[in-house]
Amino acid sequence: MQEPRFRHADEEKWQEVRAVEIDGRRACVREKWLEFSKSCLSLIADWDPGMMIHKHGHNSDHILYVISGEMSCGDVVCTAGMHITLDQGAAFGPFVAGPEGVVLFEIMMGDPRSWAADPEGFERLLKEKNARKLPNPAIELPEWLEDTRST
Repeated sequence: MQEPRFRHADEEKWQEVRAVEIDGRRACVREKWLEFSKSCLSLIADWDPGMMIHKHGHNSDHILYVISGEMSCGDVVCTAGMHITLDQGAAFGPFVAGPEGVVLFEIMMGDPRSWAADPEGFERLLKEKNARKLPNPAIELPEWLEDTRST
């Protein structure tokens, strides 16, 4: 019989998963993975002010909930309390964290890896914001999952 699994966020380590440089300042997304199995990834994400991530989709259904701060997802400003549902195969973004950053709770129900949508649009956004992509930080994925992040 299956049993519940308990994990406290305070006992998990932050992993930096994406980074950009904005006007000479480094900005990143850090995540604490609370559950990471073949059927589910749940995490807390902490984005630095101004952090940007390209428009993308995931290989599974994906839910985001804004805990604090704000971000834009495309043309929609998402403040604390906003819930976003992304069905597998759909794309959303680009994302830009607000001036105080943003903290999210996210759940992906299946393969959490993403795929890029509109890379040219993201290049234009980076240029507008005087920013540049930085290499993806190394992350500790489960051994059964290959890192396929795009830059």
